[in-house]
Amino acid sequence: MTGSGIKIRKQRGFTMIEMIIVIAIIMILASIAIPLYKVHIVRAREAVLREDLYTMRSAIDQYTQDKAKAPQSLDDLVSTGYLRAIPKDPITNATDTWQPVTDDTIASPDQTETGMTDVHSGATGVGSDGTAYSTW
Repeated sequence: MTGSGIKIRKQRGFTMIEMIIVIAIIMILASIAIPLYKVHIVRAREAVLREDLYTMRSAIDQYTQDKAKAPQSLDDLVSTGYLRAIPKDPITNATDTWQPVTDDTIASPDQTETGMTDVHSGATGVGSDGTAYSTW
């Protein structure tokens, strides 16, 4: 039947073995990438936490120097314009978990009232440096 005009076409595509190999390679790459991604997310949150703590501590110090009294809460810093808003704790994802530290010490001879001197994260857990978030 060489002249009958019937053509046999080969089907083109991937075999099941090729598909399994490709999926296995993708799974291996994903198993390496996902843990690294999670570590980077934790480190980014910790960097934001450090920056937020630095900003709030600076605002506490500036408020105390300017007003000659320590703030009584973080809301005092917002209401007087030292902070635009209380930042969200990146570990707990909430604004109400900050732990203010109050002390009876006076920072300068002009200071008339004691109050908040520091702030810590209210997050439970340990950071990548091995210290508890609550001690940062």
